[in-house]
Amino acid sequence: MAAYLLRAPPRQSGAGRPAMVELSVTPLSSLADRLVRVHVRGLAPSQLVTLLASLTDERGVRFQARAFYRADGNGEVDAERHAALGGDFTGVWPMGLFWFLRPNTLFQRLVKRDVAGSPFRVHLEVFDALHLVTGPEDQPLAACISERWYVGPGVQRVPVREGRVRGALFLPPGPGPFPGVIDMFGGAGGLIEFRAGLLASRGFAVLALAFFAYDDLPRVLAELDLEYFEEAADLLLRHPKVRGPGLGVIGVSKGAEVALAMATFLPQVVATVWINGTASLHGTPLLYKGLHIPPIPYYAERLVLTELGALDNASVFGDPRDPAHSASAIPVEKVQGKVLFVVGEADRNYNSKLFAKLATARMRKDSYRLLSYPGAGHLIEPPGSPLCSISSIRGSPMPVLWGGEPQPHARAQEQSWQETIRFLELHLGPATSCQL
Repeated sequence: MAAYLLRAPPRQSGAGRPAMVELSVTPLSSLADRLVRVHVRGLAPSQLVTLLASLTDERGVRFQARAFYRADGNGEVDAERHAALGGDFTGVWPMGLFWFLRPNTLFQRLVKRDVAGSPFRVHLEVFDALHLVTGPEDQPLAACISERWYVGPGVQRVPVREGRVRGALFLPPGPGPFPGVIDMFGGAGGLIEFRAGLLASRGFAVLALAFFAYDDLPRVLAELDLEYFEEAADLLLRHPKVRGPGLGVIGVSKGAEVALAMATFLPQVVATVWINGTASLHGTPLLYKGLHIPPIPYYAERLVLTELGALDNASVFGDPRDPAHSASAIPVEKVQGKVLFVVGEADRNYNSKLFAKLATARMRKDSYRLLSYPGAGHLIEPPGSPLCSISSIRGSPMPVLWGGEPQPHARAQEQSWQETIRFLELHLGPATSCQL
């Protein structure tokens, strides 16, 4: 995997001697969920500088983050030790230039699409003085390029099109067997693979599972046919590199609703990570071997339009505490495995805090763990994914409000990701990480 280090020409020091400014990222090439060190050397003591990070995603959308620092007495800026004075974040944030990237175009979410084929290349530059805006005429003192990968060395991506199941299987290097995990996202449909790639790089065999709006699957989610997800679980467990007898499931949003239903009805599921989901069926019924769980309807007339023109969905969900909706509850008292609930308390898409409370109230105390994060929004993802508080999604005529505040959301992603890895290893067995 290539890495790039660029240096600006020498500049004159105050004494007339040439001084070389060097900007380094260590390591230059890394997995997107791993920490790196950003360090500038060769500055004048107390020199005010602007550090700028930028990348362009596969759709051509540019994301940037900048921060203003003063060099210490040795002419250095070390993001691990020194506080940003202003910019897109303040304080000591070693990964701030990566975690607080913002799109130059409104309502865009940073999602890696070509997970296995290429990294995100993050351009980092250091400029003299304060730069709120940079143009072609602004020459950096130094620059480098950091590669952020979503698969480690040797991880394989295998397209899955077997029976009704559609998705992509990510396999760690080596003979295995590896603990198996099914990974699902939410109501926009399609196939999202970046979390599966990172989990496979941690030593899990991961099936990124689509369940609508992909390939020949239904374009619209009209019902949750649990037998489809059972077929996917059986397919994963039959793979010679997957270690049974049980598997894990991780889902966010609608994917978390599905994950909780799988944990309830499928004995193969022994470890479930529920991220900002529900405790009842909402909008779509669940069908499974003659069982029919009716949904709580959506109340679209309760949609609120924000001043930025986004849809606030928080009031669209019917109240699952209403006795009229009791038949729509997922019977989580039947869960035989373990569930990790991850809640963003500033979620503006679901009332996730309430939904987690309702689910855990019906579960055995030893069957779940709850992580709840003030200030975190709906889209809690692996670290390295900057907060997306509003974005356009498939099927919505307007952008959708997800909620969250940048700094507490970043902390929630860092902690919950580590807890997720530990939880899956605890209940599925140890996994071996790829080194990058």
